[in-house]
Amino acid sequence: MGFKCGIVGLPNVGKSTLFNAITNASIPAENFPFCTIEPNVGVVSVPDDRLINISLLSNSSKLIHATTTFVDIAGLVKGASDGEGLGNEFLSNIREVNAIVHVVRCFKNEKILHVNNKVDPISDFKTIYLELLLADIQLLEKRNEKLLKLTKVGNPSDLSQQKVITELIETLSNENEICIDDYSESEKSFIDSLNLLTLKPYFVVGNISDDEALNDINQIEDFLKNKNVSFLPTNIKNENEISNLEDQEKKEYLELLNMDAPVLDKIIVSGYKILGLETFFTTGENETKAWTIPHGSIAPSAAGIIHTDFEKGFIKAEVIAYNDFIDNKGYKGSKDNGKLRIEGKDYVVKDGDIILFKFNV
Repeated sequence: MGFKCGIVGLPNVGKSTLFNAITNASIPAENFPFCTIEPNVGVVSVPDDRLINISLLSNSSKLIHATTTFVDIAGLVKGASDGEGLGNEFLSNIREVNAIVHVVRCFKNEKILHVNNKVDPISDFKTIYLELLLADIQLLEKRNEKLLKLTKVGNPSDLSQQKVITELIETLSNENEICIDDYSESEKSFIDSLNLLTLKPYFVVGNISDDEALNDINQIEDFLKNKNVSFLPTNIKNENEISNLEDQEKKEYLELLNMDAPVLDKIIVSGYKILGLETFFTTGENETKAWTIPHGSIAPSAAGIIHTDFEKGFIKAEVIAYNDFIDNKGYKGSKDNGKLRIEGKDYVVKDGDIILFKFNV
């Protein structure tokens, strides 16, 4: 299990360049609206030093990273929910992702066009968010029409769903955020099935310049902080250049720029955080592999990520915490020093656990 992250924003804010940096794919990044006609999709490895450290101690022949899928979605404009620009087709592409990266432009440069002829990152964010909200209202209204026909036959389930949808439409029409905790578990399940864009977790990448005098990030930083939304100011052009360097050159360039990691690492961390994802590892001489699970997963569910038979026939899990595995020089040392634990079906897997599952078929 990985996650699919959609990159959205107005035309010419740096979405495709960010996608290039993340996936190291050379797609067009032209200086005019709508150069991305179909969503570009890239699957990338999740960088994780723990995977490398574990594989070295296990003397593994190969290591397999967890993966993340990024989707570069065409630049949206005001009125997209009504078909303006590239319209509803691309809003539907966003429904397929787990999380959204909003890219906003925070630097001034007369040579690079802005679709609204001004640099205003807060306005840009609000424009995109409003289009997502309007698209949700349209979806809910269509669903409501169908339910109104069904409620005439008096199905209690249809009546309950119609009530929820009416409340959701009212909330969004007032440009308020949906508070999912206000609903019962069955209602939450129904709302989740609607796949609303405004309920997808998101964070914001601010595209900045090397010249700080050209940047405008303070206001949007404060604006997003008040909404409890993560904000990553990033020079996307630099990130794209970094992505094309060899490892040693990349390390030296990052040091020169006083950066601790490429933006890809930070985006993945942000994605994991907002989606509540964690990583566990399996290891041996053949391979060391990273697996992605939702926070709070119990051992049988984690085993099922590897293979459904592992979950069905789950017996127990041999578990070593990552730090114990490293401190004791691998599996044997951890076992000899009493750091290997036997856990049952109710064990909640922790981020970084190294696990060997025992099962019957």
